[in-house]
Amino acid sequence: MRPFTFLVGIWVLSCNGSPGNNLPRQDSTQPAITDTPAAQAPGPEKDTTKLGGQWFLQPVLASDTATGKIPRLVFDLSTKKFTGNTGCNNMSGQFDFTDSTLQFNQRIITTKMACVGYNEKAFLETLLRTNSYKLQSGTLILLFDQTELSRWTRKVTPKPVVNKT
Repeated sequence: MRPFTFLVGIWVLSCNGSPGNNLPRQDSTQPAITDTPAAQAPGPEKDTTKLGGQWFLQPVLASDTATGKIPRLVFDLSTKKFTGNTGCNNMSGQFDFTDSTLQFNQRIITTKMACVGYNEKAFLETLLRTNSYKLQSGTLILLFDQTELSRWTRKVTPKPVVNKT
């Protein structure tokens, strides 16, 4: 019986890489989203004068990208829902906004991966402190009253360089 099981196992494994296997390797109904795209394809510039759409955190400290991922926010203005990545876990939730105010709903849903060396709690608390925003030269600036909390751009910004001298 063992040789038969072994042969069936080999046959199953060999089918996975065969040219006749045209099954998709991911859910084709959803567009693939990468957490840290290497470069964006050239094309029309995205609107930087409106809150809606995808934004990437401009890292300030090395800890902002400790996991190797750049935090991302995607605002859907019509449903008042957002999705994104904390730099560790995927997240989603709801928000309210006007032309200058922005508030995230307290019930942010996140996945539960552990990311050593990254303070996700502080990141989420900063989002929840946000009560206004401004768009300035293509940059989304999240604010608490007049205090700047974070800056976001439409394109991925390189990680900060840490001086080790």
